[in-house]
Amino acid sequence: MRVAAYGDQPPAPSPGVLESLLGRVARGDQQAFESLYAAVAGPVMGLVRTLVRDPAQSEEVTQEVLIEVWRCAARFDARQGSAMAWIMTLAHRRAVDRVRSAQAAADREHRAGARGRGPAFDEVSEQVEHRLERAQVRRCLERLTDLQRESVILAYYRGYTYRETADLLGAPLGTVKTRLRDGLIRLRDCLGVSV
Repeated sequence: MRVAAYGDQPPAPSPGVLESLLGRVARGDQQAFESLYAAVAGPVMGLVRTLVRDPAQSEEVTQEVLIEVWRCAARFDARQGSAMAWIMTLAHRRAVDRVRSAQAAADREHRAGARGRGPAFDEVSEQVEHRLERAQVRRCLERLTDLQRESVILAYYRGYTYRETADLLGAPLGTVKTRLRDGLIRLRDCLGVSV
C-alpha cells in the first residue's frame, strides 16, 4: 500500500467508523485495515510531516505508524478517547522519536568530528625539540657535583623520597636536602628557566 500523498485526504469518516474498523483490525481483518489506512494515512502523514519535515523520512515514519496500528489495534480503548486521537498520538510519538534520533546522530557526528580535529602540530619538530631538551638536561646534570647529581636522579627521576634517597646515598637527610636544593638551583640556571 502507498501512503496517501500529503493533501490527498478523503472526507473524515462518520463518528464511530474508525473505532469499528480498529476493532475489526484487532481481529486480523485486512479489508478493515485497508479502509482504516485510506481514512487515516493522510492526516497521519500531515502530522508527521510537520514534525519530521524531510519528505522521505516522513513517509517512512507514516508507514511505521500504520504498521504499529495494524499490530497494536487490540490495545485501542475507546473509553480513553477516539480512534483518530489514539492513532495521531502514535504518530506524534513516532515522529518525535525520529526527530530525537536524528538530532542525537547529528550530535554524535559533530562530537566525533570535533574530536578528530586536534590541534595541528608538527610531530617531527616536537620530537626533535624533546630530544634537544633531554640532551640539554643531561649536559646540565653532568655539571652538578656527584652527590647533587645522584640526589636529583634518585629523588626526581626514580621517584624515591628524600629519606630513601639519603639512605641509599648513606648521607644525612639534611645534607641530601641541601644538595637537592643546590642541585635544582644549578639546573634551573643551566637550563635558563626563570622562576
